[in-house]
Amino acid sequence: MRRVAARLSRVTGSDRDRDAEGRARQARPRDALVRPLPYGAEGVEPVSEEALPPGETLDAARELVKAGSPFSAHEVLEARWKAGPIEERDLWQGLAQLCVGMTHAARGNQVGADRLFDRAADRLTAFAATGRWAYGLDLDATATQARDHVGTF
Repeated sequence: MRRVAARLSRVTGSDRDRDAEGRARQARPRDALVRPLPYGAEGVEPVSEEALPPGETLDAARELVKAGSPFSAHEVLEARWKAGPIEERDLWQGLAQLCVGMTHAARGNQVGADRLFDRAADRLTAFAATGRWAYGLDLDATATQARDHVGTF
């Protein structure tokens, strides 16, 4: 019992940033590509974890990508897929993976970027095959761009 308590205190101790519920929250500022900055530096504002309606999600993600914050776009898309219907999961996850691929590419991790672009293309192609509405996105073109490792949507 004492060992468990000691391990738990290391995980939840004052050396870790936590929210009111005890979940890990990094208070250290981050740049647009989620790299840590020194405490006290000015970083990018985190995006809300609240899911937006689908059209607003796409608009916000596009604007964040244009502003050079593809990881923040990923977070907006991730909130949508977690809140949305299971039938749309491949759409939102594919778009989120595309944004993480862009983040890896911008950080110089081409191997990671290539893998995520391929996964994104697979998910988007799977969703397109269902014939469901994709909120005006041309999924064939987006999947092709992902397979060509061009991160835009």
